[in-house]
Amino acid sequence: MKVLIAYYSETGNTEKIARAIYDEASKDHDAHLKKIIGITADKFNDYDLVFLGSACHSSDLAAPVKRILDGISKSPNFKLAGFFTHSTVLPDDSFDRARKLYERWAGKCSKSFEKVSKEKPIEFKGYYHCMGAPSPEIERFIHRKILTSANEWEEYIKEARKHPTTEDIKRAKEFAREVLDEFHC
Repeated sequence: MKVLIAYYSETGNTEKIARAIYDEASKDHDAHLKKIIGITADKFNDYDLVFLGSACHSSDLAAPVKRILDGISKSPNFKLAGFFTHSTVLPDDSFDRARKLYERWAGKCSKSFEKVSKEKPIEFKGYYHCMGAPSPEIERFIHRKILTSANEWEEYIKEARKHPTTEDIKRAKEFAREVLDEFHC
């Protein structure tokens, strides 16, 4: 099977996840890892499966990734799986505020993948997401606008700067394996 892992990354967070997915896909498949810059949506039809990754910008996928999704023709030949990194806390049922923050600051990413899969239609295999260390600009924004108390900020930034962690990478590989295994059934 021919697999493309295409991604957009500014800080390296999404690239780390892309490389993890590539590592898993390249074990048993003809896998290609490419930055999204210079790729057009019509190239996706050269592959059986496309993993498309993005950093989260303004609570949605980055503009270059959204342009690619918009350019996909109706009923394409490939299957799609998504992945994205974001700088918000992960949603947790035990922490209502975390769930609300995630929905507000990263929630559109998954919705964009789901929307394009319905509109085109594309066989969508799901998505993986994890926290990524924020850029200095995003750190300042989060501290100024979202987590203004010193205690909350210190707890958040200590955790955020660790991501993607080895556990995040492991889960990305597990996601890739699950998607790839569907093709062998």
